[in-house]
Amino acid sequence: MVLGIGGLTGRKWHSRRALQAAEMLDEVVDSQLPLVTELSEESRRRSAEYLSELVMLAQDYRHFAAGWIDQAELERRGNATVARLEVLSKHRLPARLTEQD
Repeated sequence: MVLGIGGLTGRKWHSRRALQAAEMLDEVVDSQLPLVTELSEESRRRSAEYLSELVMLAQDYRHFAAGWIDQAELERRGNATVARLEVLSKHRLPARLTEQD
């Protein structure tokens, strides 16, 4: 038997860490949601896309913790999420000038 931190077996330790990661992502999303309402329409849309990617990644971590996907699949999904976030960040619209500018 392989022991991890605190005497947990390797699988249980990885599951616990995955659930902690999911909870951390949930906290990030929860802390950002109230701020989204204060943004312009375009910024709200973009922020919602970012946050939805984080929600889906948290769900992937929960699926791993439950044993529904393996570590390789979790890594693949994590990499895909990072790639989508990079695409979203590159497609930012330039700031619009207003009459006050």
